Amino acid sequence: MNLKDKIVVITGASSGIGKALAYEFAKRGANLVLAARQFVTLCEISQHIETRYQVKAVAVQCDVSKEEDCKLLIKQALMTFNRIDVLVNNAGISMRALFKDLDLQVLKTLMDVNFWGTVYCTKYAMPALLESKGTVVGVSSIAGYKGLPGRTGYSASKFAMNGFLDALRVENLKTGVHVLTACPGFTASNIRNTALNKEAKQQGESSLNEEKMMTAEEVAKVIADGVENRARTLIMTGQGKLTVTLSKFLPGWLDKLVYNVFTKEKDPLLK
Repeated sequence: MNLKDKIVVITGASSGIGKALAYEFAKRGANLVLAARQFVTLCEISQHIETRYQVKAVAVQCDVSKEEDCKLLIKQALMTFNRIDVLVNNAGISMRALFKDLDLQVLKTLMDVNFWGTVYCTKYAMPALLESKGTVVGVSSIAGYKGLPGRTGYSASKFAMNGFLDALRVENLKTGVHVLTACPGFTASNIRNTALNKEAKQQGESSLNEEKMMTAEEVAKVIADGVENRARTLIMTGQGKLTVTLSKFLPGWLDKLVYNVFTKEKDPLLK
């Protein structure tokens, strides 16, 4: 797929990977519909992109956990451009708390945003994507392949997303719709700062050292390349690829490795 003049819808576009994706797709000539809850920030990003890349970028306030918001997002995209070529389901939140300690609202919130947000947007965009033989992207995680301690809700939501996208891909083998599952490893972004603690409040500080992580811009480039090349699955970072491989062949050993990694967090949940 040549992205020039294509219409790309991106959720969670006000920061992190979503913001980086907006700039990367615009650089390649795509017109954008950018969605997030932070509308003022989103408008500033849209205006900057239009000025810098001479493409059209529309900002739409949207909480993907609300079905009606997702429906209106897709409606706005079609009213503006009359087509959708790529839907990037990027909006997501994380968490950090042991399951025994947390309020169940934490898990419900993560499933509403990470899983149901993907389902709602994809459902309402599907007729347009079938018509354009377009692409559905799910920005998932290595946590969708391996459960991570202190992230039960996050892992559950990403496993659910991966299963949904996998089934959707098989359903559309003969329709021309392309389904891409993108799984970054640890990425330097604000997702850990906004992660929910056991009381379902933002923790406000990353628990991991982010200096050696992939940048959001690096992740965005890999995903945009994946859309252009109609890739099936993107497992990013050597650590991520190793994790997926070990989960298949040495799952017990991987459990111990993952446990040890998370004992080295700042203020670790595991001792």
